Amino acid sequence: MELNLRYDMNRPDFGAPHEALYRTAIEQSAWADKLGFKQVYLAEHHDADGGYCPSSMIMAAAIFGTTTNILAHLSALVVTMHEPLRLAEDLAVLDIMSKGRLVFTAGMGYRPHEFEMFGKDMSKRLAIQTEALDTCAKAWTGEHFEFQGRNVRVTPKPYTPGGPKIYMGGSTEKSALRAARKGYQYFPGTPDLFRIYKEEREKCGYPAPEELTTPGPSFLYVTDNPDRDWPLLAPHIAYAFNTYAEWAKERGEGQTRYSAAETVEELKKMPNIKVVTPDECVEIAKNLGNTGQLTFHALLGGIDPELSWASLRLFEKEVLPKLIELGLADEARAALAA
Repeated sequence: MELNLRYDMNRPDFGAPHEALYRTAIEQSAWADKLGFKQVYLAEHHDADGGYCPSSMIMAAAIFGTTTNILAHLSALVVTMHEPLRLAEDLAVLDIMSKGRLVFTAGMGYRPHEFEMFGKDMSKRLAIQTEALDTCAKAWTGEHFEFQGRNVRVTPKPYTPGGPKIYMGGSTEKSALRAARKGYQYFPGTPDLFRIYKEEREKCGYPAPEELTTPGPSFLYVTDNPDRDWPLLAPHIAYAFNTYAEWAKERGEGQTRYSAAETVEELKKMPNIKVVTPDECVEIAKNLGNTGQLTFHALLGGIDPELSWASLRLFEKEVLPKLIELGLADEARAALAA
């Protein structure tokens, strides 16, 4: 199964300071790299009250400097906020620096004030996204091409032939067809959309896509005493989930895994929030199986780094060895997890 980390750096006033969060994210990524985690998801938003990370590409560069195997997955990289040629250049350099460990989910954006901030017309966001991704595809050949009436070239070429792997998400049939026809990987809102995507992709002559994975909890925390830690975690979880739930209203369509809540009891009732013992974490992993994902949103809502590390260290000590025994994790991790 996939083991992942996720960071967005969004925090309330009572959360840990940003300098501590960024440093901890880099250190935790190095820890995860040694244990065989697959990827670190890095998110992007702009002009957020909680200081949400606006520069996921720079954050990825820092993580690449301390790791050797783990992927950095920019999810989502809001391509509509970036000048296409600079986007192509920056992603190419990141791909070279990491020797092909960069992937990204291409986002269109959905927050009106972000489009206003960058002087973009939100009503044209699909066209803006399409131009940006088409520009990247041309740029990553290393050849001259025409861009907005100018003859241009982007050098150097990416480490990965054709450029980093691109994912797209969507909750409509149009999104499935669009991803298939461009040869992108696809995260569907519902399983039936993946069938449409897969059939169209085959018609277009592309190889079979990656199979769907089963996501685990949106927030997972491992502890030897849930009753002790719930009150410490709850304010941070509530801040993050309430923020995402409020932002989701701006989207107008699609789905979100985040719902608003105010009390510990309300949070405990949410099926995608799990503050669990090591044995309970193992059961979650067993139920997900080999196609599942366990993702630690380790600093959600500005959680204190020491509290965050306590969960990860306990996972390393008491959960990962059992996942190896069950065949849900590679045996090569055993020595590192001992």
